[in-house]
Amino acid sequence: MLAMKLVRLIERHSDTLSAKLAEQIRSSDRTSEFRNIPLADLRLAATDVYRNLGEWLLQKTEGEISGRFHAIGARRAAEGISLHQWVWALTLTRDHLWRFLRQEAFADSIFELHAELELHHLLSQFFDRAIYYGILGYEEEQQRRPKDDLAKAKEWAVSVGLLPPSSASHSERDL
Repeated sequence: MLAMKLVRLIERHSDTLSAKLAEQIRSSDRTSEFRNIPLADLRLAATDVYRNLGEWLLQKTEGEISGRFHAIGARRAAEGISLHQWVWALTLTRDHLWRFLRQEAFADSIFELHAELELHHLLSQFFDRAIYYGILGYEEEQQRRPKDDLAKAKEWAVSVGLLPPSSASHSERDL
């Protein structure tokens, strides 16, 4: 399958692709909040996708993609990255990959063109799912955090005597 040759090409260049992508994410005004994330962490996240692209496209189940990107979305929310900036970072990841393929892969025949289109379809599906499940994880983390913050505030209020202990317990049940 020619599409797999293109995937292997991406996997072989994953370190270079990841390094350039991490710099692009950190330098973009649309992803400025990622400057608070260590560069090594950004590279590692990109490398995970690029180095194992064949697995992500052909072997991972919907549940595995859901679980992985749900967790990533939740982590970015916990790190204080805005949802629009996280989605833009995923878009940059996809676009960076496409630019690389345009530079490296040239369809000389209808068969090769078909393979490139097949890979384009697989990648689009993958990134669509990554964004969808990531947003779900992000939103769940956002919904969970205010409750945690409220519970901490009530606990503090009890500890300094602003609320009676039974009031804090009762209020937490109402959450």
